[in-house]
Amino acid sequence: MERRDFLAASAVTGLGLGVGAGHLPEGVGPRPPRQEGRKILIAGGGFRTEFISYMAELTGRTRPRICYLPTASADRESGIIRFYEYCAPLDVEPHVQESFISSYSQDRSWEEVFLSMDGIVVSGGNTLNQQAIWRAQGIDEVLREAWDRGIVLGGASAGSLCWFEEGTTDSRPREVTKIECLGFLRGSHSPHYDGEAVRRPTYHRMIGSGQLKPGYACDNDAGIYFADNEVARVVKTRAEAKVYYVGLEGGEVVERELPAEMIEGA
Repeated sequence: MERRDFLAASAVTGLGLGVGAGHLPEGVGPRPPRQEGRKILIAGGGFRTEFISYMAELTGRTRPRICYLPTASADRESGIIRFYEYCAPLDVEPHVQESFISSYSQDRSWEEVFLSMDGIVVSGGNTLNQQAIWRAQGIDEVLREAWDRGIVLGGASAGSLCWFEEGTTDSRPREVTKIECLGFLRGSHSPHYDGEAVRRPTYHRMIGSGQLKPGYACDNDAGIYFADNEVARVVKTRAEAKVYYVGLEGGEVVERELPAEMIEGA
């Protein structure tokens, strides 16, 4: 069986790769605290092999443990399979932690699972539901501890929006609206800036009216690495993809493009 096929099959059957129920290999425990600072890597859409590879580099570990947290997609199996496929070319140890669990299958605490990782990739999906589940389960507090410990956090779409104070979401009926999130990163965020026609005008309108704070807009396949709360690097995997800081100048909404560097996978 090819490695790619094995990984995809493992995502369904849980063949020792930490899928679903929080089972980790024997002897896997929390990593020692880091001193390099807090790290978040986001993309407007498309957190695929290239972004996972860059996240792995940011961990500073040899064969880092990368955990996929698909709460926003309701632990959708197809997304879990894709995560393993994206990891297949990389020298990483992939894990998946589902949120829809039971006490009979989840034999480790959220702290034991997430604090044993080097990087955590959050899925896209419904950000509003994600935030509600995280708060109900206490996952939000564990993610903050992970961030403080230097575990690299990241993701695209709901997986990028979730780290900011606020932003635009399609998680409610009828229209794109404002959502308040974890607040690890200051300001607001709009993912899918070039991928969904409603995103740019809605973001402009909300910032212009004062409904949203100024912030960062990312096209699909483009993103930002934040060291603590500062932009450390702007990256992309598609030549046309762009990142902007959107704010107010003289009462007018202004976009300032942040030059992005191309990144590649393994």
